[in-house]
Amino acid sequence: MKLDTGLLTDIAKTGEAAAQREAQGYDGGFTYEISHDPFLPLAVASQSTSTIELGTSIAVAFARNPMTLANTAYDLQAASGGRFVLGLGSQIKPHITKRFSMEWSKPAARMRDFILAMRAIWDNWDEKSGQRLDHRGEFYQHTLMTPMFNPGPHPHGHAKIWLAGVGPLMTQVAGEVADGFIAHAFTTADYFKDVTLPALQTGLDKSDSDRSPSSRATFEVSLPVFNVLGETEADRAEAALATRKQIAFYGSTPAYAPVLEQHGWADVHTKLNTMSKQGEWDAMADLIDDDILATFAIVGTADEFPARLKERWGGLVDRISFYSEVAAGADNWATMLDDIKAIG
Repeated sequence: MKLDTGLLTDIAKTGEAAAQREAQGYDGGFTYEISHDPFLPLAVASQSTSTIELGTSIAVAFARNPMTLANTAYDLQAASGGRFVLGLGSQIKPHITKRFSMEWSKPAARMRDFILAMRAIWDNWDEKSGQRLDHRGEFYQHTLMTPMFNPGPHPHGHAKIWLAGVGPLMTQVAGEVADGFIAHAFTTADYFKDVTLPALQTGLDKSDSDRSPSSRATFEVSLPVFNVLGETEADRAEAALATRKQIAFYGSTPAYAPVLEQHGWADVHTKLNTMSKQGEWDAMADLIDDDILATFAIVGTADEFPARLKERWGGLVDRISFYSEVAAGADNWATMLDDIKAIG
């Protein structure tokens, strides 16, 4: 199992931090599109590292278009010497339409078209088709590419594309047209086995082997893990409160309700959703009891974490990251690297 870490989005500190994480033995360093651009820090990190994979987890696809992302990924793949991973996510409708002022419709179908459009652009630059650019999808049409705007074949090959998802439709798209899947932290082992894996396999079975992996052997699944770690009860109680708030926040979102429904907690979602509309964010954490917390998060000491991680996620995912490690400091978890990497 590979272990990834979050990278600081403070560009003045990203390079040093990325080099430190590489030296500690992390396999990947990823940025998140929250309050800063996710790509600029990776350009800096690419110049201070040589082996660690660098990527986004995630960048919002629908805030952009296939051509702009094809260019950005091309350049970061070059800057990193072939170590860039383009992790994409759809976000939810209010953010796309109200924050980014972009179009929203049929997110799974749109994402499929988006990724296929990027691959068509890259293939055109690689001169694989031998013809002019001619992608005519349901949502995106790219039919113009003159020599001035063509960077040519990439010396390191195409960047890997990972797609984030929760529901079965988006998950299936990941299996069909992406190179990997980013599971949401708001998932459980039962939901993953009953819903996520079958949807991924359906997509993999439909994939075109010339564009996308057609076997589980080359397709990577990444999972950010909720964790409540601490050497004392006081430390764990503090971590538990922060994690309860995160679980409550995601649990209030209708798109994530099926995960709670999987465990018979549909009423919890209903209550959380109502409270969120009333702005009762802190009080929402009270609805996340110990049973819900332990189902979503791994609870215990650092010494106990690897064994509990293996018991829950061994054989299901290929790489993990700590959901809370950016805030807590990746140094706190570096001592677990060898034990986690030994998990099959």
